Amino acid sequence: MAIPLKSYPPISQNYRVADYEVPGEEQPKIFTTENVLSPGDLGTLIEAAYRQIFFHAFKWDREPFLESQVRNGQITVRDFIRGLLLSKTFKNSFYDKNSNYRFVEHCVQRVLGRDVHGEQEKIAWSIVVATKGIKGFVDALLNSEEYLSAFGFDTVPYQRRRVLHSRVQGETPFNIKSPRYDAYHRGILGFPQIIWQNEVRTFIPQDKRAKAGDPSQFMDMAVAISPQANPVPRVSAQNMDYEALVPRRG
Repeated sequence: MAIPLKSYPPISQNYRVADYEVPGEEQPKIFTTENVLSPGDLGTLIEAAYRQIFFHAFKWDREPFLESQVRNGQITVRDFIRGLLLSKTFKNSFYDKNSNYRFVEHCVQRVLGRDVHGEQEKIAWSIVVATKGIKGFVDALLNSEEYLSAFGFDTVPYQRRRVLHSRVQGETPFNIKSPRYDAYHRGILGFPQIIWQNEVRTFIPQDKRAKAGDPSQFMDMAVAISPQANPVPRVSAQNMDYEALVPRRG
């Protein structure tokens, strides 16, 4: 018998009302096949799907078979999103490197376009992951009423946010506030790493720079010289000619 999804309350009343957004930089750009007019527009939609799920896809991470199907109209955008969520790249980058709770948080943010409703929703979806596996969990998200009402079959998921007049800015993008790896795996991988892109140079004022003939300019040369002292000769007492050493009177 399948275990039903555990109920969880919203963490804010804002989630009970429809999204309210004002035109501007905070308004997300919606990519959907309903207004695709050229193959270039469809390519832009595919890139938007990669950014939403992977944040960035290298050549190795791409799914050419799924791209071909969505270009030819054989699958919907929702099916393309499902293929990306079940790909080896997503499994290796998000499922294998995180706990079930962290994995649920990533998927809810990328698929439903919002933050989780606290720890209760993490626990509820983690039970689905444990009982139905990744495939069952992804299907449950994509078949949920929330996903279908917000994005349907033809729209790429995006971060839904409610811009309030009391805020100076909207919500922070998920890829910034939710790193791909948790603190445990970041420690194993050696993150954060400090990488110097350019040579570090020190500034010396003009009046303190060494002038021509200054002894400090020859410091490196003096340090490089390693003079060797002449060894002290060792003379044995048996080899000394004492008679020759005694002065004689003329």
